[in-house]
Amino acid sequence: MKTDVEIAQEAEMQHISKIAAVLDINEDDLEMYGKYKAKISLDAWNKVKDKPNGKLVLVTAINPTPAGEGKTTTSVGLADAFHKKGTKVAVALREPSLGPCFGLKGGAAGGGYAQVVPMEDINLHFTGDFHAITTAHNLLAAVLDNHIQQGNALDIDVRRVAWKRVLDLNDRALRNVVIGMGGKAHGVPRETGFDITVASEMMAILCLSTDLEDMKKRLGKIVVAYTRSGRAVLADELNVTGALTLLFKDAIKPNLVQTLEGTPALIHGGPFANIAHGCNSIMATKFALKFADVVITEAGFGADLGAEKFLDIKCRFAGLKPDAVVIVATVRALKMHGGVPKTELGTVDMAALEKGLANLIKHIETVHAFGLPAVVAINAFPTDTKEELDFVEKKCNELGAEVALSEVWAKGGEGGIALADKVVAAMEKPNNFNFTYDVEQSIPEKIEAVVKRVYGGEGVEFTTAAKKQLKEIEDLGLDKMPVCMAKTQYSLSDDPTKLGRPEGFKITVKELRISAGAGFIVALTGDILTMPGLPKKPAAENMDIDENGKITGLF
Repeated sequence: MKTDVEIAQEAEMQHISKIAAVLDINEDDLEMYGKYKAKISLDAWNKVKDKPNGKLVLVTAINPTPAGEGKTTTSVGLADAFHKKGTKVAVALREPSLGPCFGLKGGAAGGGYAQVVPMEDINLHFTGDFHAITTAHNLLAAVLDNHIQQGNALDIDVRRVAWKRVLDLNDRALRNVVIGMGGKAHGVPRETGFDITVASEMMAILCLSTDLEDMKKRLGKIVVAYTRSGRAVLADELNVTGALTLLFKDAIKPNLVQTLEGTPALIHGGPFANIAHGCNSIMATKFALKFADVVITEAGFGADLGAEKFLDIKCRFAGLKPDAVVIVATVRALKMHGGVPKTELGTVDMAALEKGLANLIKHIETVHAFGLPAVVAINAFPTDTKEELDFVEKKCNELGAEVALSEVWAKGGEGGIALADKVVAAMEKPNNFNFTYDVEQSIPEKIEAVVKRVYGGEGVEFTTAAKKQLKEIEDLGLDKMPVCMAKTQYSLSDDPTKLGRPEGFKITVKELRISAGAGFIVALTGDILTMPGLPKKPAAENMDIDENGKITGLF
């Protein structure tokens, strides 16, 4: 059986100008990065901004398991299915991070015969967007430390510098560091640390900005530190907002690539959903909605994380409303949620399947609570039996959710036709989209609303440290923003070992962080690390490149 990278390398890609032509994008509106990648000029927006939007389909999933669910694969395959049906369609996805690529996860560009290409480029440096974020973030950090060194006119409390540095790699040794060592000439010693680039507030800002001017305003609002009297210090006060913005002059433009079947794909931005808001950029989605009649987009991890933030944060800021939501699941993953170990997932266990199905059912209920129609995509595996598939379909139908078997991994777009037909039907159903909370509510009220409606929990508790941070945020007048929950992706609760559909639990908020530039408050729960570590055997150990430039082991 061919690997994903072998399938991708055998693909006969079309010149990116031909892919753009499918969406009626003029070659003059493309900024080429070789033959198969391009950025879409911001001038293109003025030509299409008054056109009506196409239909928006959000792809989400159950809580992920080691068995795999295939959300990106399903998103790509579904777009290919619409393309095969003759629909003017585009898929809008996040850019992969180098951290998980070289760590545990490997590449992230779909799989099998439902991939975006050039896969190697997309997974590696692509068009340099993440490098721009890393550089801009660290420029702000460097200027901040220089300000402290050069007299500290803003009276910054060096014990309360909130702005860390970032790196787009998994490196646990950098989580907590001391800088400024070596004497007076080398800076003011203080404790700090590194986050992974995708956890940077600048990543969120890139993905939530509507244009370059909006991005400049957001960058200036970043809270970088606090004075000794407790006042929040903004990036604007360091006089480098212009310099930060110019580093994003190209990164802010959406990237255009293609699927294996020549479907246009806009890939732009990549915040994680467990520690950030987990959606591709507003600009890429809005561009796609003007160029295409149907846009398939995904949100990270399960509906409790990615979909909730897509709906409560991204849609709120962008004025978007999905026309349908696809929830991806596999029989194997559902059995794992029901207690079956990974080594035994090939055997039929109806009791475990029924128990694990509770996780999928909760996500269907959540989508319906948002007032949106849901379609369940069962990502097919050879070990699935008719008895298991029929059982899942029956239970989902009882909740008013249509079910389709997705075979896009093995068959590409042809394997997603049945799913596309179900999605078309769902888009005609009543749509009463609503948010989980009003931003004018208090932070505890907003978090509790998410916990109860989306997670199925009983409430929220705050640690002593979080209560202190809550009061400070309220005193600063920054509490009337959406909340971005940082939570484990593996469970509906904040305990990754509680699979399926746990009940009777409370979420513990350990820390609250202000992301004033992005426009939300981050609530950290459980043991969430904003700088991941490498596993015992990193995926990087399996990668190589030969003398002809052929890459192996990337995915």
